Amino acid sequence: MRDVLIVSGTRPEIVKLAPVYHALKGSGWARPYWLHTGQHDDMAQQMLACFEIQPDFVFHRVGTSLGEFSAACRSQLDAVLNERRWSAVVVQGDTESTFLGALAAFHHRIPVAHVEAGLRTGNLARPFPEEGLRQMISRITRFHFAPTQGAACALYAEGISPAGVHVTGNTVIDAQQWVVQRYGIRHRAEGRGHLLVTAHRRENWGTDLEEICHAIADIARAHPDMPVLFPVHLNPVVRGPVHAILGSLPNVTLTAPLDYLAMQQALVDAWLVLTDSGGLQEEAPTFGVPLLVMRTETERPEAIQVGCARLVGTGRARIVAEVEALWSDLPAYTAMQQAGNPFGDGHASRRIVEILGAALAPVVQPAASATAGVA
Repeated sequence: MRDVLIVSGTRPEIVKLAPVYHALKGSGWARPYWLHTGQHDDMAQQMLACFEIQPDFVFHRVGTSLGEFSAACRSQLDAVLNERRWSAVVVQGDTESTFLGALAAFHHRIPVAHVEAGLRTGNLARPFPEEGLRQMISRITRFHFAPTQGAACALYAEGISPAGVHVTGNTVIDAQQWVVQRYGIRHRAEGRGHLLVTAHRRENWGTDLEEICHAIADIARAHPDMPVLFPVHLNPVVRGPVHAILGSLPNVTLTAPLDYLAMQQALVDAWLVLTDSGGLQEEAPTFGVPLLVMRTETERPEAIQVGCARLVGTGRARIVAEVEALWSDLPAYTAMQQAGNPFGDGHASRRIVEILGAALAPVVQPAASATAGVA
């Protein structure tokens, strides 16, 4: 058996690594261990329970700043990596925990497997610091598991050897299929359903977030019978303007952040999604829900290219115009509904484990025949 360490720190990492963990457990060659860095705490514990994962290592978060967290997390990672002979360290995405897990493994000369490799905007400031972190992770990774061919091409353009790049699809689709079956998620909304909104990215704080909120207010007033569901990030920088601009509108429901199962149900019941989230760009197409991306660029251009999403920026007038166009143009809306999901087929984790197994699993030689060599 080969010992494989999976490192997670945030809620999206848990979602996308859970299918890999379960696939490794069933592989017959790997003994997976789950390490949670504590970057996200309460939300992460809910998520781990949802996917029936009991972590083997849980770090206590130290400090409130990213720098304090990083220093303490790195020293704890070194201690775990010194415990045994690890065959690989698996990380996902582009968070501080992802980078620290990859960097610690690199320093210990342990192969790094990067799930969802190759996402790029080409702009180090948007998203920050994620764009820089994922570029740095790629320099020290051995197994690059790209979700799409476009992500693989981004790695090739940066000089990454094609031998280490594998197009697998995105494991988020595997996770969705798992919870839909396990928890019986299905469409329950009447009529068109609600308008689902999320907005929290750091680069949209300030004026851009206010523009987004005013656009949502305009839409809610124009369609008083359409429910608007807005799970609001707990950061006061987000909560302040959201509640100030939208809090008094009767058809707008402002909630605390939804757990994973509740968000999947909210997606299934949505007529349209307005978001600056990366993960929802991958998840909404699974349920045939059109999506408007409130950003100026996206590291997931495949959704735009196939037509299940549109990039609309953060301007008030543009957001309102795009929603109104879909409200009145049924053929255009239906085309987005039926565009399909370009990010995967639900078998990404199986592909990842097969690739890792071919490289890491011991080769068992057949026993020599007792009569070998006898004339």
